[in-house]
Amino acid sequence: MKPVLSWGRINDKYCNVVRADYFADPNLLTIAESSDNGMLLAHGMGRSYGDSGLNKGGVIFQTTRQNHILDFDTQTGIIKARAGITLEEILRVSVPQGWFLPVTPGTKYVTLGGAVANDVHGKNHHKVGSLGAHIMRLSLTRSDRKTVICSPRTQKKLFNMTIGGLGLTGFINWVEFKLKPIESSYLETENIPYTSLDEFFSLSEESAKWPYTVAWIDCFAPKSKQGRGIFTRAKFSNYGALDIHRDDHIATWPFVTPALFLNRFSITAFNFLYRWRPGARMKGRSHYDSFFYPLDGINHWNRLYGKAGFFQHQSLIPLERSKEGIGDLLDIIKESKQGSFLAVLKLHGPEYSPGTMSFCRPGKGVSLALDFANKGQKTRQLLERLDACVLKHNGRTYPAKDGRMSAQTFQTAFPQWTKLEAMRDPKFSSSFWRRVSQTTS
Repeated sequence: MKPVLSWGRINDKYCNVVRADYFADPNLLTIAESSDNGMLLAHGMGRSYGDSGLNKGGVIFQTTRQNHILDFDTQTGIIKARAGITLEEILRVSVPQGWFLPVTPGTKYVTLGGAVANDVHGKNHHKVGSLGAHIMRLSLTRSDRKTVICSPRTQKKLFNMTIGGLGLTGFINWVEFKLKPIESSYLETENIPYTSLDEFFSLSEESAKWPYTVAWIDCFAPKSKQGRGIFTRAKFSNYGALDIHRDDHIATWPFVTPALFLNRFSITAFNFLYRWRPGARMKGRSHYDSFFYPLDGINHWNRLYGKAGFFQHQSLIPLERSKEGIGDLLDIIKESKQGSFLAVLKLHGPEYSPGTMSFCRPGKGVSLALDFANKGQKTRQLLERLDACVLKHNGRTYPAKDGRMSAQTFQTAFPQWTKLEAMRDPKFSSSFWRRVSQTTS
């Protein structure tokens, strides 16, 4: 057993880490059965913020050796790859051929299997939905050694439960999905400062035809300018080279930031500098790497939040409740004096995902993603208040980014969790699942 740390550096669990080339390794289940809890969980790049990728007392099966592309039709953009491949590795092959990911989260350093297990979404959810909407087939091996090919037509219930199923339905072997055609690896972008939540919603409506939209917001803005920030919209350019991302410009955050520097004043200063930085008020062209993955340019950026780590809280509130709900969340944050450096507001829906447990619920909504340095009990109390506010507005919190929500909060927001428990592979579990699937009264 050795300690495995979540990306938020909050959840530290002792797990038996096993590297193997295939799930069919006959020793794997034997190792799992001899572990403290007898449970197994696939584990990719470890970019889940909380404990959904951890398995205290059990086995985590390291998948990153299974990083092969099995088939790629450069005419249709249909690609079939093993679940341990990262999005970064896919882009290196697909971009020069004129194809991009249909949906991408904010980092390219996640595995394909992890992206499916969390049904990731991106800046284009309002146009194309989450990743699950683009998956054609996947192969799943259960602990009884039986392999099942799942699709929207074959083994549909298992297919739907695996997408967004947190890795609990079995081991994903490979995934087949369709890429998006591009003529250039560059995007035409517009950054538009705005001064209120009303303006955010107006800009979102005005930008409905733009493929990618996102907004950064200032958590400490005065009440009269609540929700102010910078709205960004973008589309792939129809001219320019098909250049892949480069690694030679990546910096490394050299140390764990002392907690002394993580306070309201440093966040306020950051917000001011970010709002007035060069390029914050302009049209331009951006390579896909800097547009989609700005934090990937800094190795170990999670050290920024100090030795105690940080929590991420991402919520999704239905559109009809979103203005009031987001306003209430910002009120709670400001009152707590615990702001977020990275506060991201996005429009969702109404595109459908087949994932039964997908965070991105049917219908339109607005999500707010926040990072909070861990300051102990007062931060946990803040997060509990945010959870209660989200539920009050019929919203939900993203399991992939959670490391502490209560079983009651989870079960209220995801009433379909009992269906996942019924179809869960009996040998697969996680620290997250054992925490949130407890019986509540």
